[in-house]
Amino acid sequence: MKNKKIILITIVALLIDQITKLIIRTNFNLLDTKTVINNFFYLTYMKNTGAAFSSFTNSTLFLIIIGISILIFLVIYLKKAKLNRLSTISYAIILAGIIGNLIDRVFLNGVVDFLSFKIFNYYFPVFNIADTYIVLGVIVLLIDSLGSDYNEYKRSNSRRR
Repeated sequence: MKNKKIILITIVALLIDQITKLIIRTNFNLLDTKTVINNFFYLTYMKNTGAAFSSFTNSTLFLIIIGISILIFLVIYLKKAKLNRLSTISYAIILAGIIGNLIDRVFLNGVVDFLSFKIFNYYFPVFNIADTYIVLGVIVLLIDSLGSDYNEYKRSNSRRR
């Protein structure tokens, strides 16, 4: 990767993910829950052997292969890509999220999840920092892409006048 910023941001984000998971693993027993904000936010130690929303449960090897494949694709893409600041950060946190969950799958045979939210009497599925990185990174990339498309559209229309 040409961009050293991506590597630095990825490492820092990955460390945050892995440290939070280590704190949970060392201070909680599996399935323990501690209230952070009553009726809203909890820390619940779970081990997910699947993907998002526990899909592909007990498919650790398959998910490792998918994760490594996506990492290879992204590294190849990022070697050639010209990125703005926002997309640099987005790709970096996506990489950190993928690597963070891969580390868990390889060394713990499942992903450590611990962030739990109750919203309008609905308990959202438990997730982790790495999951948050992936989701936020993709959302920001989409918004950035739409903004770039809109700016290009405005430029091309202003030339026609």
